[in-house]
Amino acid sequence: MKGSAAARLRRLRWLLTALFTAINAVGLVVLAWLLVRDNAEQGHERLDAEVHRVTSTVKRLLQYDGTTLDTSLIDDDEIDTQCPQFAVLPGDTGAFEGHVSARACVEVDLDVLNGAAREAVLTQSFFRAAVRGSDGGLVWVGADPFRNDRGQYIGAVVAAVDADPTQAEHDRLVLLVVGGCTLLVAAVALGGHLLSGRAIRPAVAALEQQELLLAETAHDLRSPVAALRALAETAQRNPAEREELLTRTVNLAARMGGIIDDLLTRARLAAGVEQLRATAVRLDELVTAVVAEAAAGSATVTVTTAPTTVTADAALVQRAVGNLLDNALKYGRHPGSDAVVHITVAGGRVIVADHGPGIDPEVVEERFDRFSTTGGSSGLGLAIVRWVAQAHGGSLRVYNAEAGGAIFELVFPEATSDRAVVEKPVRK
Repeated sequence: MKGSAAARLRRLRWLLTALFTAINAVGLVVLAWLLVRDNAEQGHERLDAEVHRVTSTVKRLLQYDGTTLDTSLIDDDEIDTQCPQFAVLPGDTGAFEGHVSARACVEVDLDVLNGAAREAVLTQSFFRAAVRGSDGGLVWVGADPFRNDRGQYIGAVVAAVDADPTQAEHDRLVLLVVGGCTLLVAAVALGGHLLSGRAIRPAVAALEQQELLLAETAHDLRSPVAALRALAETAQRNPAEREELLTRTVNLAARMGGIIDDLLTRARLAAGVEQLRATAVRLDELVTAVVAEAAAGSATVTVTTAPTTVTADAALVQRAVGNLLDNALKYGRHPGSDAVVHITVAGGRVIVADHGPGIDPEVVEERFDRFSTTGGSSGLGLAIVRWVAQAHGGSLRVYNAEAGGAIFELVFPEATSDRAVVEKPVRK
C-alpha cells in the first residue's frame, strides 16, 4: 500500500466505515427479513381464518340421504349469498354433483377450484394456495376435505378469498421496511464514518506531526552538518588553522544542539508527552535571568519589569523567552548596525520589541510553523514559543511597530502584577 502513514490511516478510516456499515447492514437485513416474513405469515393466517370460517359452516350444512349428498340446506342459508364465495366440489371422485355459491365475489375459474378440491381429497388434509383470478387479481384458495358416512373422502368445500388488500398491505410494509433500512444504513454509515474519524484523528495528527518532524529535522540539520564537515576537512588540510576552526566547530555544534533541543521539545509538546510541571513562577525574575545569561555581544538589551507571578512550567517558559530573545538578537537589526532589543514584563505578558526590518504581514500567519522575517530567519524557535504559550492556555501575538521593528507579545493567563516598575539596561 503506497502513500504516507497518515494517508494509509485515512484509508483505514474508510475501511472501518465500510466494515461497520456492512455488519450493521447485515443485522438490519436479517431483522427486516424476519419482520417481512412474520407479516406475510400473519396475512396468510388471516386469510386461512376467513376460509375456515366459510368451509366449517358449509360442512355443517351438508347432509347425506343414503349414498347421495344433499346440499339443499346451503341454498336456504345466508352464507350462500355472502363473501367469500365457495363451492362444494367432488374433485375427481364423481361422488356427487357440485354446488357453487350464488354470489361471485372474485373472478376465478371453476377448474382452479376443482383442482384445489382434488388436492385436498388426495392429501386428505386442508389445502391452500394463492392463485391469479380471471381478472389478474390475487385470490387465496382454501380447500377443506370432507367424508361420507362410511369415512371415505368424497369431496371438499373450497373457499376463494380476495387477497389483494392483504397483499397491498404487505407490499406497503415491505416498502416501508426497505426505505427504513436504507435510511438506517445511511445513518449508520455516516455515524461510523464520524466515529472512526474521531477515533483515528489523534493517531493521524501524531503521524503527521512525526512526518513533519522528520522533514524539518532533515531540513534544519542539513546545512549545519554540511558546514561541520567542511570545517573538519579544512582543519585536516590546514593544521595551522585548527585552533580557529575548532572554535567555529564548537559554536556550530552548539547550534546543532539547540536545533535538536527545539525539535525534541516540539515533538513532546505536539504528542502530549511533555507534562507541564506548573508552579508559581516570578515571570519578571525569570526573564531577567534569561537576559543576563544570553550572549548578546554588542547588542543593546533593555529590560523593564513589574513584579509578575504566573502559574507555569518554568523550564518551558525559560526556553520560550530565550527563543524570543535569540530571534530578536539575530534578526532585530538592520545590516551594518547592532541589534537593539527592549523587553517589557508586566501583567503576565512578555513583550520583546526590536529595531529590525519587521515582519512581512503576508506570510506571518501561513508560515508561522517555519517562521520567516524579512531578514530571512527560518527555524522552530518561534513555533516553540507559540506551542509553549498554547500549552499554558496563553497566546503569542506578532506585529510590527509603527516606528519600525517587530514586536512579539507572549501572554500567560491568570497572571498578577504589582505597580512597581524596574528598568534594567543590559549591554554585553
